[in-house]
Order: sequence, then C-alpha cells, then structure tokens
Amino acid sequence: MKRIGYVLLMVLLWVRSYADEGMWLPMLLGEQVYKEMVKKGLKLKPEQLYSMNKASIKDAIIIFGGGCTGEIVSDQGLIFTNHHCGYGAIAGASTMEHNYLRDGFWAADKSKEISSRGLSVQFLNKIEDVTARVEEAIGPATGMDKNRKLSEVFQKIAAEATGGDEFKRASVNPIFRGRQYLLYVYDVYKDVRLVGTPPESVGKFGGDTDNWEWPRHTGDFSVFRVYMSPDGKPANHNASNVPYKPKHFLPVSIKGFADGDYAMVFGYPGGTNRYETSYGVNLSTDINNPTLVKLRDMRLRYMFEEMKKDPAVKLQLASEYAGVANYWKFYDGETKQLLKYDIAGQKKRTEDAFTAWAKGKPKYENVMSDFAKIYDAWRPYAMHRQYILEGITGCRLIQTSGGLLQLEGLLMREDNPSDQIKRALDGLENARQRYRNNFNLKAEQKILANVLLMFLNDIDPAQHPEGFYSKLFRNYSSLDQSPFTAIAEDVFQNSIMVNDENWEAFKTKPTLEALKNDPAFGIVDAFLKNFQNMVLPKYNEYASKNEELHRAYMDGLFEMNPDKMKATYPDANFTMRVSYGSVQSYKPKDAVTYDFVTTLSGVVSKYKPGDYEFDLPQKLLDLHKAKDFGRYADLKYNDIIVGFITTNDITGGNSGSPVINAKGELIGLAFDGNYEALSHKMAFDKDMIRTINVDIRYVLWCIEKLGGAKHIVDELKIAQ
Repeated sequence: MKRIGYVLLMVLLWVRSYADEGMWLPMLLGEQVYKEMVKKGLKLKPEQLYSMNKASIKDAIIIFGGGCTGEIVSDQGLIFTNHHCGYGAIAGASTMEHNYLRDGFWAADKSKEISSRGLSVQFLNKIEDVTARVEEAIGPATGMDKNRKLSEVFQKIAAEATGGDEFKRASVNPIFRGRQYLLYVYDVYKDVRLVGTPPESVGKFGGDTDNWEWPRHTGDFSVFRVYMSPDGKPANHNASNVPYKPKHFLPVSIKGFADGDYAMVFGYPGGTNRYETSYGVNLSTDINNPTLVKLRDMRLRYMFEEMKKDPAVKLQLASEYAGVANYWKFYDGETKQLLKYDIAGQKKRTEDAFTAWAKGKPKYENVMSDFAKIYDAWRPYAMHRQYILEGITGCRLIQTSGGLLQLEGLLMREDNPSDQIKRALDGLENARQRYRNNFNLKAEQKILANVLLMFLNDIDPAQHPEGFYSKLFRNYSSLDQSPFTAIAEDVFQNSIMVNDENWEAFKTKPTLEALKNDPAFGIVDAFLKNFQNMVLPKYNEYASKNEELHRAYMDGLFEMNPDKMKATYPDANFTMRVSYGSVQSYKPKDAVTYDFVTTLSGVVSKYKPGDYEFDLPQKLLDLHKAKDFGRYADLKYNDIIVGFITTNDITGGNSGSPVINAKGELIGLAFDGNYEALSHKMAFDKDMIRTINVDIRYVLWCIEKLGGAKHIVDELKIAQ
C-alpha cells in the first residue's frame, strides 16, 4: 500500500499544472482552464479569445517572419513586434548613408514605408484533426520506416490543404508525441513594409550584458504594416496594394497596471520539452549545451573583433551576431539552472515511479531501460554532431560550400548532365553572392582556423575524417604560422567560393579534378561526408527510437492518471498558444526583491556615452531631463514605465507576442525570460519564471516623443 501511494503521489506531482503554468491550445482550453483564467481576473468570454467563425483575439495574432509573433494593432494592418524580430529587415533596409539600424526610422506616411522583401506574415485560417488519417497511413510501422511514412503523409495532407496556392501554408503538428495530429492552415501575406523602428541604442539597449536579465531597460519593439491586393487577397509586393483590413485588432491600453493584475500572452512558442527524460537532461548538461556555448563563444569573439573596427562590418554582421549571441547565453544559463535545481534528479524520481507502475505491463515495463540503452549508444557521438552544426558549418563559408557535394555527384556521372551542372553552378553563384553580402571574410577565416583546431582536440580521434589532419600537417607546415591558420588562409584566398577569378575559371570549365583541388571543397568533403557516413546514421537511429519511446512513455502517463493528463498541456511546437498569469514582482535570492517594473530613469542611470551596449540618443536624454512624458507617464512613479514582468509561461517564438490585460487590451510586448528560470524548456519553475515585456506606454512614447511620429499613434484605438 505504501508503494502504491508513493507512485500515485509522484504522478500527481509530475502532472500538476500550477495556475500560471502552461502554453495552452486556445481552441482546446477546456472549462477547467477557462475558470482558472477567470479566477485570475479575465473579463472575456471563451469565444472572444478564440473562434474560427467569429472575430476574436486569435485573428489579431500573426506569425511574423519565420520564428516570431506579431499582433495587428489598427484597422489599417499596423503590426507591433519586437525590435529583434524585425532586426533582419531593418538591417536589410539600412545602408551606410541611411543606417536605420543605428539612427532609427519613422515613415512620414504610408508612401514612405519600406518594403521588406522576403518577409511575410501568416494568419491562422483553420485547424483540422487529422489523427485518424495519419494513423491509417503509418499503420504498424516503426523506426525509420515510420518516420518516412509520417513525412510522406504530412506532405500529402499539407499539399492538399494549400492546393499549390503560394499564399497558403499548411503543416501537420503532432500533439503529445503523436497521440494526436492537427492540421494548421495559414494565409500568407508577402507584402510587409517597415513603418518604424527606434535606434538600436533603444531597441537593443543593454545588449548581451542585459540579455535574459531582470531588471531590463530595452525598448524591444518595431513597427510594420501588412498589405493586401485591392480585392482583399494576399499578394506579393505591389504599389497598388492597400493596407490589410483585419477581422480583429488589439486596442491599446495606457491605463497602466498594478502588481498582481491579470496578464495573458498569445503567440507562437517555438518548442519545449517538458516531458523530457533524465537521460535527455543529462545529455544536454553534460555535452550538448557546453559544446554549443563553447563554439558560439569562439564565433562571437571573432565577429566582434571585426565589428569593432568598422561600422560597415558592424552593419554587415549585426543580424548574424545577434542570433548567435542570443542562444549562446540561453544555453549557458539553461545548463546552470538545470544543474542548480537538479532537474535530472526530479525527472528520475518520476521515472522510478513510472517503472514501478509499469511492472508487469509489457507495453511499458522496459521503456526506461530502453531509454538508457539508446542514450548509452548515442552519447559518444553527440559532441561530434554539435561540432558539425555549431562549429564546422558555423563557419558560414563551409555551410555555403555544402552545395559543392551535389556538384561533385553531377560531375562524377558518365552521362554528363550539362543542364543539371549549369543549374548547380547557378545555385552556387547565388550562394556565393549571398555569403559575400552577409559575412566578413576576416572573421570567418579566424573561425575556420580555430574550429579545425578545436575539433582535433575535442573529438575522439576514431571519429576524425580519415587522413584529413595528417594531410593538413603535411601540406601546411610552416615556421611562420600554424597549419590551421595556413589552411584557413588558403581557403579564403584561393577557394572558388571566395576567389572571383578562380570561380570564373572553374565555371567556364567545371571539372572533377579542379573541384577536388579546391581547399574549401577539401574541408566539406572530409567533414561532411565523414559525418554523413559515421555519425548521421547513428543519430537517425537514436532519434527515431527516442521518439518511439517517448510516445510509449506519454501513453503510459495518460494510462496511469488519465484525469490529470487530460488537464495538462502539450509541448510547444510553434502553433498558436495562450498562457495566463499576472504582473508580479519576485525574490530571486535571499534579501533581494525585484520590483515588477523598470523606468526611464533606470535607462538613463545605465547610460554610458559611446558604449556599444549602453549608449543613448541625445534626444532621449533631453526628453527625460525635461520630464516630457506626455500622457504616457505612470502616476505612481511619475516616470515612463519601460519594462515589466509577468508570470506567463513562454519560450522562443513568443518574441513579439502581445501581453494582454483582462479586457483584451494590449499592455506590452513579450521579448525575453529571466536568467533564474532558463531551464523553462524542460521544467517550469512556478516561483522564479518571469516573462520580460516592454511596456506599451514606452513604445508609444518612443514613437510619438522620441520619433516624432504621432500619426502612427493616431491610428491606434487607445484606452485611457
């Protein structure tokens, strides 16, 4: 009896969803979750949150670009999202003469808005349960065969849903590791224009130093507009297009809020793994995360060296540097938090309870021991995979040069497929140009030299590409420089991927011999083929078995405690979710309490003239000194509220998500999480987790007072 009681207790602890925990599917909130939201303070009805037939908040929420969230805030298709979400578009619109990244930009009217080619936004059109169809298609298949069939049926269902329409996108997303499959269909709008952005010194204030930290003082917002054809349909960019007319847009509240007030976040969280096993947690803390952090640290160091020297290089590398830096700090913090709170130990206790319950049940009794076997088999190769993803191809020239392998295959064919060879060369031509536009050769050369040395030292010699290092030492020995510096210099001086003269000669007469003599191809040929032949098959086997075991684990958890599991939420997978909580201060450690807001005075107190991370526009300093806050001042603080924190459960992909009050009004934009809870992808911490948001009053103050663009504010429906 005691043992059974222990098992049930552990299950109850494991599946318990605290009031603020959960990234819930809005179409499947359920009565219990909705009641919790109302208890927290929500004033809206369920159909006002989400409805497929009537206008609802869901219609104002968009996928912005490829991995962020945005929201429609006017009846003219105006979009608010984060500065870091719009970063690539802002950098792309910038030149040395018109550096909008550095100086900011505000379109004086719609005719001055800047087209963001390649940027799109997506509106959720419909959701359909396709579980029965998927399960029929895969039948009893397992392992790689099951993965193949899943891929095929997903593609078939998605293709049928879009009908070849370039302005539609569809995806089939598994829920609870494949217990259910949902089809999501989106309308894709490809005419998106930059309306405004604060200077980088505001939009990225605090830089990497403040990233993932509270207190935070970053004005992380940008403004875009989505356009449609004159007949109201999605369209590519065209001068005749008109502003999008939304089904719903979010009103904006400048009334402020208090500690404890209701807050909810709608958006597209990218991915969590809350049901990960202790084996997966240990793999992350022991190998995956430390390797990623080490390699990204090296890459950032050499990029930053060149960015400091030249404003043009800073602009060139800005977007890449920001992306690499963001998750460098995240994974470093995640590792520390997973270890600090012994998340692996917590999950192990749950697994022990599961194993005790599963005894005598053939479907489940070997699940945990099988997990142990597949992780034991994969661990020796895990670092190698990280080195390929974050190191070897972290040198973007090598990543770009991957296309040379396809060309090699064509050149080896006896039938001489000249048309295909020409297309491959044209593709490489475009890839070379994109690379040259977006990356700095000096930084890349240092990255390549160092990653080749690090691979030699860190990866098991039995996994090295055969003969590569002996050939390197034989061919690049010199008293003047290391062989790693020498080979990198050879690549960046002579490879057809960077040397225009050699490229033109090769393109005129592409031969297999010339390709094999190319130094960039030599690295691609050695490392990528070695990975594909030795490591990738082991990874695919591990990944497919891991997925099967997780499905069995989930099935078992539902069988152990069906009522509790039905009341919990699936992992995030970049589908629309809603989380609810409250504005709330917190105590990160003994004798320290963090307020729930930061102010403009706090921004000014961090000011360091000319500093890369803490500089400020003179106009902002002047406005603050004059206390020219307009209608955006908070009465309690007699200051502009810049940032605030809530207990909402979010993750990557929620960047740019609206923070909404109890009445459905926009009060801020989510843009970060706090360092004390960076284990949130694998474990929710009910006490420490906080979402960091930019206050909408600071956004509007920056637009109107700092940017002088009151006409943009005038578009909004303001509650005050």
